[in-house]
Amino acid sequence: MATEAKAAKTAPKKAAKPAAETPKAKGYVPSMQKKYREEIVANLMKQFSYTTVMQVPKLVKITLNEGVGQATQDRKLVEVAQQELTTITGQKAVQTVSRKDISNFKLRRGMPIGAKVTLRGDKMYEFLERLIAVSLPRIRDFKGIAENFDGRGNYTLGVKEQIIFPEIDIDKIVKVMGLEITFVTTANTDEEAYALLKEFGLPFKNIKK
Repeated sequence: MATEAKAAKTAPKKAAKPAAETPKAKGYVPSMQKKYREEIVANLMKQFSYTTVMQVPKLVKITLNEGVGQATQDRKLVEVAQQELTTITGQKAVQTVSRKDISNFKLRRGMPIGAKVTLRGDKMYEFLERLIAVSLPRIRDFKGIAENFDGRGNYTLGVKEQIIFPEIDIDKIVKVMGLEITFVTTANTDEEAYALLKEFGLPFKNIKK
């Protein structure tokens, strides 16, 4: 009995599975994806007179990119950025590196200069919902987001402070840093991409008629 008790005490405990990795219930569909299927597709088909559902633009992926301007002086900031993006999205972020040497900035090719993470599927829709419902309203004096389309149906949102995300503990941040959030769509024009993202609920400053 004593031996069994000792073995029970020394047996390694199974690590708790992170919330982001918790298996979804069978048949689970993110609310934003459900909204797209049940509402947005029909609205866009009517607005742009599409003849088939295949013509309706889709949201393909969302990429978060956090550049670290002071990485050449303090490389640990890159690790901090990587951890922050992982915490915000629930998906492991990767470090980004410089593609060329820039002597004026003491930057060498291959040097870590930031972090990024690309979301698709369920994680993409879940992040989008949290961004619209929780994070953006936390911006001080928030009056909507500016239009910044690339001419190919993609949109980039600039965030000045990572502390708008509730997953970040403001008491533990090392440095306030900004990031870019890029929405990649299948839209052929910026007008269609704008309509798609507006239907999802992104609060643009100037709502087009």
